[in-house]
Amino acid sequence: MKKGHVIKWVDPGSIADELGLEPGDRLMTIDGHEPEDIFDYEYYIRNEAITVVVEKSNGEEWELDIENDYEDLGLTFENGLMSEYRSCKNKCMFCFIDQMPGGMRETLYFKDDDSRLSFLQGNYITLTNMSEKDIERIIRFKLSPINISVHTTNPKLRCKMLNNRFAGEVLKYMDLLYEAGTPMNGQIVMCRGINDGEELERTIRDLSAYLPCMESLSVVPVGLSKYREGLYPLEPVTKEDAIRTIEIVERWQRKLYQEQGTHFVHASDELYILAGQSLPEADRYDGYLQLENGVGMIRLFTDEVEEALDSLEGDGRKGELSIATGILASGYVKGCIRRLQEKYPGITVHVYPIVNEFFGEEITVAGLITGGDLIRQLKGKELGERLLLPAAMFRSGEEVFLDDVTRQEVKTALQVQVDIVKSSGQDFVNAVLCPQKEEPVFYEGYELK
Repeated sequence: MKKGHVIKWVDPGSIADELGLEPGDRLMTIDGHEPEDIFDYEYYIRNEAITVVVEKSNGEEWELDIENDYEDLGLTFENGLMSEYRSCKNKCMFCFIDQMPGGMRETLYFKDDDSRLSFLQGNYITLTNMSEKDIERIIRFKLSPINISVHTTNPKLRCKMLNNRFAGEVLKYMDLLYEAGTPMNGQIVMCRGINDGEELERTIRDLSAYLPCMESLSVVPVGLSKYREGLYPLEPVTKEDAIRTIEIVERWQRKLYQEQGTHFVHASDELYILAGQSLPEADRYDGYLQLENGVGMIRLFTDEVEEALDSLEGDGRKGELSIATGILASGYVKGCIRRLQEKYPGITVHVYPIVNEFFGEEITVAGLITGGDLIRQLKGKELGERLLLPAAMFRSGEEVFLDDVTRQEVKTALQVQVDIVKSSGQDFVNAVLCPQKEEPVFYEGYELK
């Protein structure tokens, strides 16, 4: 295998651009070191001055003395990690990838459990794929935050939940990260009768001891698709389960806020909706550190919509359009539309909650809706001039659903313009009031983790 790391992109105006580096060139060494992966690269370039060896695409070798004053060089590599991705060694009882049907594209079945993606993309890792050497590198390179799928601090129970005999033992790595002052975030996928109730109490208590390094902890209910044949017999989280869980979480929030000045542990939006309770106010989310886990996403969205509408006078414009979303958020989307129509009464908006027939009705989030379900359930409905779809329905950076149906295919099937809406409340208001141009849209969509 040829050495070096192929450059995919050079930021315009960056140090690398000024030096004449181009896509297709290979980074060979930094100060004599061959970077093993993105951790090494980020560590070695953070100096006042460095010497970089690059092999140009024509085979020439350049040795560059760079005074970069600790700045980034502006390079993106063909392999984002600069090494092979590490796949998951666990067989978690709640893993959603194991609950998918066959016949989907291959990339959807890859289970990542790579600490480098935790740093780069915010992915959550179980620590079971790591050695003490990996932890030492994180500490030495000062990489943070490290996002950890904890699920339980009961070692024996963790081994059972992750179906990995080492899953309990590696919890000690959190001690090493804590002692080094490495920022962390935690995640608990709550399974009924497994790690809820007293076990949840234990986990919150144990993890709160890592404050302030453990900055936040989320509690989310397990997602169960209809494809669970041969898997561990989990039961859906009920309304009563959600109420009890919120009581535990909010009791710990009050205690920790009084003692530490942080609410620390947060129940997901889904738990509040399932319990039939109002979402917490914005300041109880401690800066929304767990948005990726569906914690505070709806509160932030509705507050942003309200703020955006407060800045508008309203007018007599007219129009008719439609919005499709998941069952989970549909009530809040309808509320935002009612608020918008107070200022724009001439705009008619149809909001359609989409039932997830592909994965099963227990799955209620917008990010797991397929194009096929969307087309079948919107056929013959009043759609107006435009159909708005949240970016979460689409693969990140592309215009394709989980089942490989494209935006263009939805447009053709339903005979309506399809606009993709980014995640913020301001984007939502803009999309309702102003039609998009017919051009590709770049956004952050779904990723199965």
